[in-house]
Amino acid sequence: MDAVFRALADPTRRTLLDELFAQDGQTLSAIERRLPMTRFGVMKHLRVLEEAGLVVTKRRGREKLHFLNPVPIRLVHDRWVSKYAEPWAATLSELKNKLEEARMEKVFEIYIKTTPERLWQAITDPDLRAKYNFGVGVFSDWTPGSRYEGTPKPGLPLLEGENLDVNPPRRLVQSFNALWSDEVKSEGTSRVTWEIEPIGDSCRLTVTHDELREGANDELYGGWPMILSGLKTLLETGELLTTPGSLMYSTTPSGERT
Repeated sequence: MDAVFRALADPTRRTLLDELFAQDGQTLSAIERRLPMTRFGVMKHLRVLEEAGLVVTKRRGREKLHFLNPVPIRLVHDRWVSKYAEPWAATLSELKNKLEEARMEKVFEIYIKTTPERLWQAITDPDLRAKYNFGVGVFSDWTPGSRYEGTPKPGLPLLEGENLDVNPPRRLVQSFNALWSDEVKSEGTSRVTWEIEPIGDSCRLTVTHDELREGANDELYGGWPMILSGLKTLLETGELLTTPGSLMYSTTPSGERT
């Protein structure tokens, strides 16, 4: 948390986040042209943002692209805001709202103190998945080419797709079709990639949601920060997030919605 606050305290770094918000997935050269500072200065500020987890980089051939990562902002929100002021959060957290808006490709990164095997289980076990995935379990036999279905209870699928690449416990690539409303159904198929990398006694989880049309409905990916925050909370503490969104499709023992 300290690294996030230090990174956001500098107005130049906030400007960098604004530039990436305006156009995500930029190279260093593209960012440098937008700011009145040297290449070295841009690199120095980007390094601070990367260390805080607010910027994630991905290689595309010879290019290194920079993406916003809203997950640390979500963690701050969950820790100090949601418990006391959830009804006002949308109005007060303009930056958070901006970071979660639509882009052709969105990259989310989080560090979780756990093992790759335990993290993979939390992603693929329907009972564990439902605890941080808005109450929605995901059912599949997790083989390449197999289908999966996300549902809070039998007969009510809210998402579905195909497991394109299954490499436990390191990588899972899936097509993604949202079914919870006519609006999201009309968006068609996108793609979600889960990548797990062990780092010391923790794991770095990177979720890339891409193949989205420009201006796609933000319900498709706006929930990722809350999902990943809930996953981290569950694996590190055994506790569940209780924000309204995290309980959206939760059910009582009798099967009723909460």
